Amino acid sequence: MRYDAFPADLFVKNRAKLTAVLAPKSIVILSSNDIMPTNADGTMGFKQQTDLFYLCGIDQEETLLLLYPDAPELHLKEILFVKETSDLIAIWEGYKLSKAEATNISGIQNIQWVENFDAILKTLAFTAEHIYLHANEHIRNASFVETQNDRLAKKIKATFPLHDICRVAPILNDIRMRKESSEINALQKAIDITEMAFRRVLNFTKPGVYEYEIEAEFIHEFIKNKSGGFAYTPIIASGANACILHYTSNELICQDGDLLLLDVGACYGNYNADMTRTIPVNGRFTPRQKAVYLAVQAVLDFASELMNPGIYWVDYQKEVERYMEGQLIDLGLFSRKDVEKQNPNAPLFKKYFMHGVAHHLGLDVHDVWDKYKPFEAGMVLTCEPGIYIREEGLGVRLENNLLISSTGTQNLMKNIPIHWEEIEQLMQAVK
Repeated sequence: MRYDAFPADLFVKNRAKLTAVLAPKSIVILSSNDIMPTNADGTMGFKQQTDLFYLCGIDQEETLLLLYPDAPELHLKEILFVKETSDLIAIWEGYKLSKAEATNISGIQNIQWVENFDAILKTLAFTAEHIYLHANEHIRNASFVETQNDRLAKKIKATFPLHDICRVAPILNDIRMRKESSEINALQKAIDITEMAFRRVLNFTKPGVYEYEIEAEFIHEFIKNKSGGFAYTPIIASGANACILHYTSNELICQDGDLLLLDVGACYGNYNADMTRTIPVNGRFTPRQKAVYLAVQAVLDFASELMNPGIYWVDYQKEVERYMEGQLIDLGLFSRKDVEKQNPNAPLFKKYFMHGVAHHLGLDVHDVWDKYKPFEAGMVLTCEPGIYIREEGLGVRLENNLLISSTGTQNLMKNIPIHWEEIEQLMQAVK
């Protein structure tokens, strides 16, 4: 693996958080993700199922985790099933974990080959009453692909129809919202790599370069610094493309006088950075660009100060929207009289700021969460206001990653340039 190993204590602690809240006589079963096909004999790169990784740290396909806190024997309370290797697999696919290595990573002593899973589960299931299974219960999930966990759930429901089948996702979603120090360190590493790449891009960007050339500068710096690559499909959006929230084709030429919106993050150890910066292609903001930029930065500062323990996401979003409305009025996009006459179900600010200002961050870029629970210390969220003026072909978004503490927030991206003066200075230094 490219990243430095996590301490096994992290996964031991994560499992303890889960098992502490299970019903008595409960078994939890999670599976790794599939290696997804493309066409012919092609495959995509492997991406581990994040709940499984959270609980055991194994970053390998064909992995199963079984937890049974009330098992009748100590060695059956935690069992990790991994893929048994062979000379043929070693030749064609490369090295796979040994049992000893799986123990060192996960802290689980009982390591079995995955072929033994069915027989061991059958032995244990009849002493249990509840079986907790996984499904992708994310509020933004819109996938129709059947996963290994989906297939496993079908099989177990058919095999043990009289057991109480339970959902583990709501429990893990709640637990994962609060990060341990090792997780925060991994996030900071991903952010630091993102910073190095952004500084590289500041030196590279100029009129006439293609958006995809800038994308290449990012991935070069990411891979060079042990990143697993992009945390998500990067947005390299020049000019009017910045008004397309999920613009990812990254195919046009950056024009003199345009702004360039960069929504990019590195992945490190399966933890993800999520940064947005907006820079002038030629190294100088126009007066109008600067005015819009400063308005977005004012909202970012306000929203960062507002993100404190105890506030609910829904209330947080509304407060930021109210502040944003004032900034849009100051930019001349509409007036206070217009606001007094607006349809309350279609507020005017939505034309220029139409998305959420924050989401949880961690093993998933849009990390698991519960929008109806208040912010707490230990949570890491993005803060990403933006103003998109389509009639002017002008879009500005700024995004930091914030760690909530008992006394406020800590900006994990404080070292990444954001003030317009510093941006211009860094870009002009190489012109």
